[in-house]
Amino acid sequence: MSERNIYLETVPIAEALSRVTSRLDKNALLQKELVPTDQAGGRITAKPIFARYSSPTYHSAAMDGIALAAEATFGAREGRPVTLRRDKDYIPINTGEPLPRGCDAVVMIEHVEQVDQESVQLEQPAFPWQHVRRIGEDIVATELILPQNHRLTSYDLGALLSGGIYEVPVRQQPHVHVIPTGDEILDYTRRPEPEPGQVIESNSQVLASLARSWGCTTSRVPPVPDDEEKLARALQEALDSEAHIVVVGAGSSAGSRDFTRRIMERYGTVVVHGIKAMPGKPTLLAIAGSKLLVGAPGYPVSAVICFEQILRPLVEWMTRSPEHRGPEAEVTLTRKVPSKLGQEEFLRLSVGRVGEGLVGTPLPRGAGLITSLTRAQGMARIPAESEGKQAGEVLRTELLVTRQEVDQVLVCVGSHDNILDLLANELMGLEYPLTLSSANVGSMGGLQSIQDGSAHLAGAHLYDPESGDYNFPFIEQVIRDVPVRVINLAVRHQGLLVAKGNPRGIQGIQDLTREDIHFINRQRGAGTRILFDDALQRTGISPKQIQGYEQEEFTHMAVAVNVKSGVADCGMGIYAAAKALDLDFVPFARERYDLILPRAFEEEARMRTLLDLVRDRAFQDKVRNLGGYETEWTGRVMQPGDGLPPVQD
Repeated sequence: MSERNIYLETVPIAEALSRVTSRLDKNALLQKELVPTDQAGGRITAKPIFARYSSPTYHSAAMDGIALAAEATFGAREGRPVTLRRDKDYIPINTGEPLPRGCDAVVMIEHVEQVDQESVQLEQPAFPWQHVRRIGEDIVATELILPQNHRLTSYDLGALLSGGIYEVPVRQQPHVHVIPTGDEILDYTRRPEPEPGQVIESNSQVLASLARSWGCTTSRVPPVPDDEEKLARALQEALDSEAHIVVVGAGSSAGSRDFTRRIMERYGTVVVHGIKAMPGKPTLLAIAGSKLLVGAPGYPVSAVICFEQILRPLVEWMTRSPEHRGPEAEVTLTRKVPSKLGQEEFLRLSVGRVGEGLVGTPLPRGAGLITSLTRAQGMARIPAESEGKQAGEVLRTELLVTRQEVDQVLVCVGSHDNILDLLANELMGLEYPLTLSSANVGSMGGLQSIQDGSAHLAGAHLYDPESGDYNFPFIEQVIRDVPVRVINLAVRHQGLLVAKGNPRGIQGIQDLTREDIHFINRQRGAGTRILFDDALQRTGISPKQIQGYEQEEFTHMAVAVNVKSGVADCGMGIYAAAKALDLDFVPFARERYDLILPRAFEEEARMRTLLDLVRDRAFQDKVRNLGGYETEWTGRVMQPGDGLPPVQD
């Protein structure tokens, strides 16, 4: 077995950056070059730029009218006009034309009274340089137009060209070269179809897109397998290229096939191996000659933290650019978040405005969950000296979207259902789009969020065996202080999701006690879990008799994926999830899935838009097409005791 790496010393992010900037010569790294001015937008000036010409280069008319010597008009008064003769006392002129010799003013055509073809009258005097753009009014030859280390804007290009600057001395753009690694990594450019144990390489393109937004150029090679010599050759070729920064994707951790550190030590000096951050710990930094080497973690979110928190500040330092961060806001945390002492944690949040303030619901924290970034509106930091944050605490959060976009977020917390994905897509297709942000914490968690004032609406399908009703008995227990409205979203079909063809011959929950059956469960507090546990109690089956009862997933689709991949033989879920992944379905029960919303939000424009969409016939048609849904009551305001609609023929 190959020797495993160890983290020599994990350091805070600030120290990691300091170690690199104290050892790397950015002047040697990024040289100066001349580029045509019209192609220089976004580049950084390498030295001060002085005007070659004045702008304008001549006295010119700022208005349409007549050019004249102001002195000739000094006697003009209202009722006592001065008469001027063409070509002797005045000359007609248009905006931008040179001021004729002997003239020092322009009178607007609106203030000129035409007597005949050869003469005009003025009833008020002009003053010297009236309506005249004088030589150098904007730019004077030899004066400073722009200083060094200035990022060129579109407006700057106009000023440079006006001053006769046709080529601009700028610093080279950092060129970032990416080397993905791993035997399990498939080259996305080949459009592969992954098999078990394989993943499609995507981190390189996340980095490339980020780097281009920082003003870098990028290149990439196809994935390099976990072979030390092949990786060494790829790194040598990168160092011999025009690249200023070489990023090796994955291979920076402590596994026996993680060669990145050893390879970097062949060509340079490792200055950081491991940062005190979660995700992102395996980040590796080295210097080879005048070039920067970066070992990025393989997990997507860890890699993004490496890119955003380590590589971006270093690029800004290299290019003399000001530190750029998104807008920040105070966000109230909706749930308790424990954190590991000694590591700074980057927490992805779903953020929306509920009432007067912003609330943030923590998204799944796994380092491999790239969708936790696509669904996030904010990123908060939990300091290294903290063991976590409590629900209700206010976190300073960097917004990943604009404040206007945050105000267009509807926060839905509760039970997962595939209709919510459909609803989210339809809301984004409106003329004035809305974002539906869903946090899957189970029906009971959704009700608690309404009670806590941290959500606009909650999805729930809680069945009460004693009353035979849905949701209302639980609302009475949990939501004590908030008047709510209950709107039906659909009646859906729950059952056992099994592999195509039902090879295990599973016919009902009694079969789950068989030794050859492995089950996958939903999390505690989920309506599906409550429904399943009630069925076990009624049939006298103990959870201990079911293999996999303690293994939990948070969504119907996650249960379906476990069955599809063979990790489990079956799991409880909705028919729509089975249909989506081409599984078979053993029917178990009809149930009502409702949206619970505070009445205080009922008349808000966002909520009215959502409810109008739910009640739209075309939307209901799309719900039925998902499979396993009845929409007879969809959009209806529910009352205690309504139960279920009768079965349709």
